[in-house]
Amino acid sequence: MGMPGPFELIIILVIVLLIFGGKRLKNIGNEVGGAIKGFKSSMKETEAEKKEDIIEAQVEADDETTDKKS
Repeated sequence: MGMPGPFELIIILVIVLLIFGGKRLKNIGNEVGGAIKGFKSSMKETEAEKKEDIIEAQVEADDETTDKKS
């Protein structure tokens, strides 16, 4: 039992279209797309915060080594 072939996928899509209807599928697609965009933007924000934390830690470490040398 493997992945469904093209014929099976077409049958599944037709059944889903009959159950939900075209308008509702469009709304579901928009909601999923919005959720994906939100997830990606939050991932980018998290990465930016991590980079800022690393830079701050490096600056603090540099300040400490400079203070020890003085």
